Amino acid sequence: MHDRPGTRAASAKIQVLIVDDSAAVRNALSDIISSAPDLEVMGVASDPYVAVQKMQSHLPDVIFLDIEMPRMDGLTFLRKIMSQRPIPVVICSTLTEEGSQTFMRALEAGAVEAIAKPKVATAEALAEARMRICDVARAAAHARIGTRRRSLPPVRVEEKLTADAILPAAAPRRGGQIEAEPLVAIGASTGGTEALATVLRALPLDCPGIAIVQHMPEGFTAAFARRMDGLCAITVREAAHGDMLAPGLALIAPGNHHMLIERVGRNYRVAVRDGPPVSRHRPSVDVLFRSAAQAAGGNALGVIMTGMGDDGARGMLEMRHAGANTIAQDEASCTVFGMPKEAIARGGVERTVGLSAIAAEIAKFQRKMKEGRAS
Repeated sequence: MHDRPGTRAASAKIQVLIVDDSAAVRNALSDIISSAPDLEVMGVASDPYVAVQKMQSHLPDVIFLDIEMPRMDGLTFLRKIMSQRPIPVVICSTLTEEGSQTFMRALEAGAVEAIAKPKVATAEALAEARMRICDVARAAAHARIGTRRRSLPPVRVEEKLTADAILPAAAPRRGGQIEAEPLVAIGASTGGTEALATVLRALPLDCPGIAIVQHMPEGFTAAFARRMDGLCAITVREAAHGDMLAPGLALIAPGNHHMLIERVGRNYRVAVRDGPPVSRHRPSVDVLFRSAAQAAGGNALGVIMTGMGDDGARGMLEMRHAGANTIAQDEASCTVFGMPKEAIARGGVERTVGLSAIAAEIAKFQRKMKEGRAS
């Protein structure tokens, strides 16, 4: 399907509406989305006015939305959608400084995800873009937005690489509390940007060092880190290879790169690495959690939050086997109860808590570590 109006067949497929003023982008997204057996492009629109006309006959499950468009910009349209009839919206933006700042404003306005616009590249890059775009469409469709509910097809199990592709498995390190500083490792995906804001804003300056993987495109993670840094008492920044973790500091994995934790004496540093997607993501929560299990053992707290799929489920089980504390965000407060659900099912989660309680759990973990040293 290209620029022809979409027709809705009686189908359980996820229905996607593409709104972009570029015919090339509309065509590229249509080809990619239509290639997935559980996705269907119900229509394309060159601007929000055309989109509204298509939405009068039936509503999509997901909207892929450009920002810069004639007659009405995407942010204005997004705010109208969220105030009148909320529908999951994925922002499709260019990887520029201006684009990443606009993405931050779109998140605040209610967008659930962001992707980079597809472009001509190598066959490998195109395959990864296809995987990312289709997975984002599925995750957005299942996001808890508004009150509209439709029976959607179950999420298909896709082939994926494990953390072995980046970091070999190793015997767990069960270090006592006096061996190293406390460490918090957090993984999140769809809905995670605003959920992380809730957690990070509630943390005090003396909280343990925090390493975060939030599934987000390259270029947008730096803008997200700056936004968090401006909102929080603690320091938040995009991680660079070799950065040391410290109390009151949260490091966010850069988009399109894996982030690992390495032990340095009693402390930790991060390593930023290239490599294939793990659990269909780069950065991958599984890679972060495995590295935290190996580097910190019982000195770590693993937190898995809202998101589609199972990234982090294997790694959280490894953390628990290594003696770490592990918690998951509960279903009621998740935008998508996917990653936490899978981690619970695999046995990696000690307990579930609401979003508003995660910061308190981090503080409780820190007190427990201090008391362990004092005893």
